[in-house]
Amino acid sequence: MAKNHVFVGLYGSGKTELAINYAIKLKKDFEKVALIDVDIVSPYFRVRDFQHALEASGIVIVMPPQKIKNADLPVITQAVAGYLDNPQFKVVLDVGGDERGIVVLGYLKEHLFDTNVYLVVNTKRPFSQTVEQIVYVAKMLEERSGVRIDFLVNNTNLGSQTTCEIIYEGEKILQQASIILEKPIAFTVAADSIRYDGENELFRIERFVKTKEGLP
Repeated sequence: MAKNHVFVGLYGSGKTELAINYAIKLKKDFEKVALIDVDIVSPYFRVRDFQHALEASGIVIVMPPQKIKNADLPVITQAVAGYLDNPQFKVVLDVGGDERGIVVLGYLKEHLFDTNVYLVVNTKRPFSQTVEQIVYVAKMLEERSGVRIDFLVNNTNLGSQTTCEIIYEGEKILQQASIILEKPIAFTVAADSIRYDGENELFRIERFVKTKEGLP
């Protein structure tokens, strides 16, 4: 398993929820886990919104200083590079997925050794509904950041209205994009309430969009 795991994705892809859940999963197997919030794009749903609950579970949270934590600025502290370089820590990085947000990866490029970069895709969101759109987004993000995307992730959902059929529809679209991009699908994401027996590895998550009170 890679030391560092970077999640990127367009607004509404669910990358922040996935980053949170991935950090929780890692914490079950590894003593030292850090979750780093460098999402400068979305002010509405960020790792930093769950700081206290995550820290209570033993996960180290790295984010901008308190006085500017709600600012949409490319704030990269020395601690970010420090945890990425620290061999004792498994690190999960939540990165904004548009042209502005992805430049953060360029700043951190020299620290991304032993790192997997995942493009999280929800085919029910704008600009990622077709094979052509997904291919364009992946290539654009790589070009703007100078960092290679290693895996695609199928996170197709409609929140509480998600069905297994909706997930399968997204999976088929992503499989075609995977062939064109020559990037494997790491896994398909589904909440515990959804039945899934598709072809991909399954990653179960707890969705936090509707509530910010606590963690599983």
